[in-house]
Amino acid sequence: MRLLHTTATKKPHCSPFLKKRFLFILSSRLKMTPTRNARAFLLFISAVILLWRAGCGGKILIVPLEGSHWVNMDIIIKALHARGHSVDVVRTNKSWYIKNDSPHYKTITVPVAQAFNQDFINPIVKKVIGIERGESSVISFLSLQIEMFNAMTDMHGMICKMATTMFEDENLMSNLKARKYDLVLTDPAWGAGILLAHALKVPMIYNVRFATSGEGHLAIAPSPISYIPITGSGLTDSMTFIQRVKNIIFYVIWKAQDIFLICPQYQAVCNKFFGPEVTYSGLLQGADLWLMRVDFVFEFPRPTMPNVIYIGGFQCKPSQPLPGHLEDFVQSSGEHGFILMSLGTFVTELPADLVNEIAAAFAKLPQKVIWKYKSDRPAALGNNTLLVDWMPQNELLGHPKVKLFVSHGGTNGIQEAIYHGVPIMGLPVFFDQYDNLLRLKVKGAAKIVTLATVDQENNFLKAIQEVLNNPSYRMNMQRLSKLHRDKPVTPLDNALFWIEFVMRHKGAAHLKATSYRMPWYSYHSVDVVLSFLAAAAVITLTCVLFRLVCLEKSLKRKTNGINRK
Repeated sequence: MRLLHTTATKKPHCSPFLKKRFLFILSSRLKMTPTRNARAFLLFISAVILLWRAGCGGKILIVPLEGSHWVNMDIIIKALHARGHSVDVVRTNKSWYIKNDSPHYKTITVPVAQAFNQDFINPIVKKVIGIERGESSVISFLSLQIEMFNAMTDMHGMICKMATTMFEDENLMSNLKARKYDLVLTDPAWGAGILLAHALKVPMIYNVRFATSGEGHLAIAPSPISYIPITGSGLTDSMTFIQRVKNIIFYVIWKAQDIFLICPQYQAVCNKFFGPEVTYSGLLQGADLWLMRVDFVFEFPRPTMPNVIYIGGFQCKPSQPLPGHLEDFVQSSGEHGFILMSLGTFVTELPADLVNEIAAAFAKLPQKVIWKYKSDRPAALGNNTLLVDWMPQNELLGHPKVKLFVSHGGTNGIQEAIYHGVPIMGLPVFFDQYDNLLRLKVKGAAKIVTLATVDQENNFLKAIQEVLNNPSYRMNMQRLSKLHRDKPVTPLDNALFWIEFVMRHKGAAHLKATSYRMPWYSYHSVDVVLSFLAAAAVITLTCVLFRLVCLEKSLKRKTNGINRK
């Protein structure tokens, strides 16, 4: 186990004494002879600024997710570091994206036998692509669900082992407690950060789109499934009767996965280290703030809660100049412009026939193409296509010559496309990607081609040509871009404000509803309904018995009268 410490800092508010002292020293230094002490003065000013930032900074523990989730978490970390906060990041010794050394944070490395990285994700992606490209049937649907169930179970099992390793290391836990963190910022798509925040008794904030139980809103906000589509259902917020039946089926699938496969693993960790009275579902719902990585330009309108803060597009920013070789390439596209294609961090290779189909379609276009692709060069690749291992996606999407973004539908890429007003041709692979693209499709800003239909009747080429040649796609995306940008503060500044708000006030209990503390039968008023039914049953039974008694007495009177006659 290796634990790296960061420099000790003060609480997240500046000491008035320090401020006055710095100003006094600064004013006295200003009386020095400039020519003689210029260099010393500049060094002194730099030291004052650094000390001032250290005096104003807090201590933040980050427990992130890997892959694309880390990419956006790293943006928040850099912004927090720039504001003078001290940041520690929990990672594994088999980390995929999180570097051990960084000027913005220090790492706490946890040794694990298996981790969420390319070795884990690549076999899953291959299986999912194979199932998606197969014949659509009930069997293929069940196969896909089983594969996702297995992947989720294995992933959360690894995270629970990681949490157990941390809690069993007394030296690590004592060091973490000694740091006296002001805040834990975590991605609840896995539960290690949730458990660690409880162990340290520290306020907790989520950088969230999905929690371990499913889409984030489902864990905290009222979510009528009559018009809120469940992830994987491929539905919008306007459903027919049959679609609502389908939506309920997907809701049951997600709940079953959470109740029987995921939650028990985390609850076992709670039972072992915190006691059975601490429930994992309560810890999950008990975060002070949920920084939700969407906004309602992208997401369908729905009920929400006061401690849910929408920061969709916080990673977006105006584009910077491209590297020379990329700028030369896009300028060579002339009036036709260029197309950008990326399938994100999880998909590093595709079946050879599918890759050649895509390459052949690109070769028929007058536009230049920049394609993020790390595997073997496709045989059908045209001279207009440039393959790259990495690309500055934000800068390319913000370039005036970009015409189209071919995307798998990841949240980061979609938000950047919205920010820059670039229409999308979607090629979803798995999980929430189809649902993300569908939200843009119903707004007229994207077209979708599934993996099963890419190589059928030139579908891929036709879809690209439709988006390129129909101006409504670009117009609709630019309309969404204007809506997204029209905010009083930027999403990143909004996120930073609320993070520091929780640090200043040691939580945000006044924003948290008590619903997560209520048992399910109280939350849904089942006990109240049953009490009403019981009271109605008692009254009804009393009336019936009274009626029977009265009837019996009446019959006796009639019988006695007849007998007397």
